[in-house]
Amino acid sequence: MTKRALPSTPNKHAALVAQACRRIEAAEQPPSLDDLARQAGLSPFHFHRVFKAATGLTPKAYADAHRANAVRTSLARGSSSVTEAIFDAGFNANSRFYEYADAMLGMKPTQYRAGGVDARIEFAIGESSMGAILVARSQRGVCAISLGDDADLLLRELQDRFPRAELVGGDTGFERLVAQVVGMIEQPNLGIDLPLDVRGTAFQQRVWQALGQIPPGQTASYAQIAQRIGSPTSVRAVAQACASNTLAVAIPCHRVVRSDGALSGYRWGVERKRELLLRENESLSSSSQRPPG
Repeated sequence: MTKRALPSTPNKHAALVAQACRRIEAAEQPPSLDDLARQAGLSPFHFHRVFKAATGLTPKAYADAHRANAVRTSLARGSSSVTEAIFDAGFNANSRFYEYADAMLGMKPTQYRAGGVDARIEFAIGESSMGAILVARSQRGVCAISLGDDADLLLRELQDRFPRAELVGGDTGFERLVAQVVGMIEQPNLGIDLPLDVRGTAFQQRVWQALGQIPPGQTASYAQIAQRIGSPTSVRAVAQACASNTLAVAIPCHRVVRSDGALSGYRWGVERKRELLLRENESLSSSSQRPPG
């Protein structure tokens, strides 16, 4: 009689975490850490550590992210009132939701429900050596830096993100901002200090913060970024967070490569990714060879 092989510990933990995620998603109210740990057959401390290692989030943060996504989906459909969307997503009080609604949605919930209505977004399209560039700014800061071959397509993508926002062509002052961004594209090693309107989940924002810590001219792998944010098994999620970045160069996802050093997908094209890295390296080499003044 042959014995059935028992699942390895990592596989067992992955299965337990997957089950816990489904429980969180199905529950009307987020289950407590003690309840989740008891169902997994682990101590709360051990379960908390295993869950975070697998997902990059604590069980509470995962529940919050799931509820936030449910609110966004419900508001985007426009079939529910703001209050109905909040309670349907499991928030037991309006105040709990409004504590971080602005950071989650980037605008008032009523505006989000109406497709960005009454939100005012300035934009301009220019040209750089990498093709067309679109820069957009909300009241909170720069919310889009996009590169491409088709200026009309870049504008349509912005309209799709904010279908009922008031999109306004930038004035002379805004044109200066666009010139600054174009300069950042031409010399990405210099960076630029801009107020940014960064919209994303807690996990995405952790990834984007880690990207900002990669020095110009250097790269890190998706696996290394996962390690740096304390979630070594979330490599795929890190790659997805990079792909979700809407602020080219300002959030330097072009500095993330595969573990073998090869370039992989880039929202604005792998060739642009290669060129940005080349420019950073060339600028650093020129600086190191320049005689001291």
